[in-house]
Amino acid sequence: MAALLLGSAAFSQVHQMARRDTFRIAHSYDLNPVVVTGSGHHQRLKSTSTPVHVLSKREIQEQGITTIEDALVRMMPQVSMAPNSMGNFLELNGLGNKYILILINGQKLGDASASVDLQRIDMARVKRIEILDGAASSLYGSDAIGGVINIITDQPAKTDVLPVGITSSSRVSGEGKMTESVTLDVYKNGFGSYTSFTHDRADSYQTYTEKYQKGSTTLTEPTIAPLFTGYRSNLVSQKFTYSPSRQLAMNAGFEYNHKITDRPNTRADITGGTDYEMRYKGLRWNVGGIYKFDAKNSIQADVTIDRFRYGKEYDVPTNTYEVGDYVQSKKQRTIENQLKAILSLVPQGTTIVGSDWRLDKLIATSGSINEESYILAYYAQHEQRFLDHFTATVGARYDYHKSFGNHFTPKLSLMGSFGNVNLRATYSAGFRAPGLEEIYYHYYSVNRGKPQITFGNKELSPEKSNYLSLNAEYRTRNLAVSLTGFWNSIWDMVVRRDIDVTSTTLTMLQAEFPEMTATEAAALTRYSIYQNSDRGDVKGLQMNVSANVLEGLNLSVNYACTYARSKSGSDWTILDRSIRNAATMAVSYHHTWRHYTLNVNLNGRLQSKTYYSAYENAPGYGLWNLQTTHSFMIGKHLLVEPSLGVDNILDKIDARIDSTNRKYALFSPGRRVVAGLLLKF
Repeated sequence: MAALLLGSAAFSQVHQMARRDTFRIAHSYDLNPVVVTGSGHHQRLKSTSTPVHVLSKREIQEQGITTIEDALVRMMPQVSMAPNSMGNFLELNGLGNKYILILINGQKLGDASASVDLQRIDMARVKRIEILDGAASSLYGSDAIGGVINIITDQPAKTDVLPVGITSSSRVSGEGKMTESVTLDVYKNGFGSYTSFTHDRADSYQTYTEKYQKGSTTLTEPTIAPLFTGYRSNLVSQKFTYSPSRQLAMNAGFEYNHKITDRPNTRADITGGTDYEMRYKGLRWNVGGIYKFDAKNSIQADVTIDRFRYGKEYDVPTNTYEVGDYVQSKKQRTIENQLKAILSLVPQGTTIVGSDWRLDKLIATSGSINEESYILAYYAQHEQRFLDHFTATVGARYDYHKSFGNHFTPKLSLMGSFGNVNLRATYSAGFRAPGLEEIYYHYYSVNRGKPQITFGNKELSPEKSNYLSLNAEYRTRNLAVSLTGFWNSIWDMVVRRDIDVTSTTLTMLQAEFPEMTATEAAALTRYSIYQNSDRGDVKGLQMNVSANVLEGLNLSVNYACTYARSKSGSDWTILDRSIRNAATMAVSYHHTWRHYTLNVNLNGRLQSKTYYSAYENAPGYGLWNLQTTHSFMIGKHLLVEPSLGVDNILDKIDARIDSTNRKYALFSPGRRVVAGLLLKF
């Protein structure tokens, strides 16, 4: 009993010290954090032979960011985002969603029909976000031609918290935007339970109230069509961990997400409304474990099942549907099994070997698809330090795809470290197997009276790429400067080609889709089919500067120049949605007076115009945001942290009149006051 009391007292003292240290935030950023995405194993950012960008939880919170979308766009100039009813169209270095692999702790997140629903990610649990530019197929397989975004989640350890910890975080702003999250953490005797609930909502809004009449470039009419689609989203996640010994750790958990859009309803007196909302449900669960033979040798296994479906829920009666009717559009399922060993077989060397099996299944009513495919992969990578100053990494991956056979993707990188200077060179090959929609689509739909037809193509070839980057970095405790140049060359890009309808093809299309009415057929001018184009070419230059300027004053500046093109036949064209120049900046000031800490953060994003081949280019813009956070430690265990700020200080909006030939890059409704409150026990 005496030993138990002494142990409890010691734990209480350690906890109180940890709480005080957590509250008294260091007035400088960690410029050399631990990362895992670039090499497949944990190592310091300075030591990884492949450049990785890291967004830390602290930096995200200081900017008042509560969504993954805002974190990526506000802090990464090479990333852009276009919200839509399906989620988000994401771009990284000029390449879109299908070339970017989104991972949660190394496991793939299912997509949503050419978009990605980032609201399925539990922001309350994000520890850091790691971004790896360029082809990473040797470790991560298909879909990683453009890069990898790996969201690393966190749960408190027994040295950080009491056996029970509770956190509540709220944030509200204009246009009905609100995010509320609550977490409950329990840790005792090697067992951990981590529960969280997040509610996220936003209203639809416009920056224009008129649209050009059909076929006119001068006459306008009122519209209620939103620039930004509102939504209501709930996310529940639960994770259990158990560590019966220092060598073995096991985990199991799930995330359930329910989301529905909130658009203006159809009205007889004005255009722009819709008869239905899009409804989404996602259930993702995983089990896994790791066994550590010693500090440098381990083996781990993970199984992840991701189910995602969406469809139309009618809130306006039509000739076919009543209010409340639900019509499923698509149902997706991904099953992934991973086995990986991290070994230290030779001095100053790390070897990774692993296997990955993934099954994708898609059922799409509107696209007449009920198909599945699988990939079986084996990979190996060895990282070796030699001659005191150099680190070389050699890796290769073999993939067997059900529909496209065998693929081999190598990787080679070399880093030279000379004091505070690192020089890196990386070559990696990539490949992407066409998606089930691109292969099997047989899609017919009518959107506001206009028919849309898309065909898949069973004759498609996989996309292949070669990626080369050169990086120079200077890094000290208080300053990190990095310059990276890269070239990503892609062959057989899969694109959706529009084909003009002739009298002959119209007869064929009416036979393929007998549900098409005569009125709809008369309005049909083009249909689409997936094809391989000749090639794509992306060149870019990135510069990143982070500095702890003075005690309590931190600065970061990031710049990306991207030249992205595609070639069909003999013609080169700028890739749609690509941005030539973009920069993000943030300056943060901290100071602590006894039990109160002040943080002031000014951050901004500047970008040039967004290119569109078939539409008017979207103009560039500059956005600036101000966030102040006030942290009060009340007693020994309660942290109260109100925040107040202004988004889009200069009130920048894109108020161009809506047009069928117009696309947008700036989706802000204008200046907004934002307020938040964090309570942590």
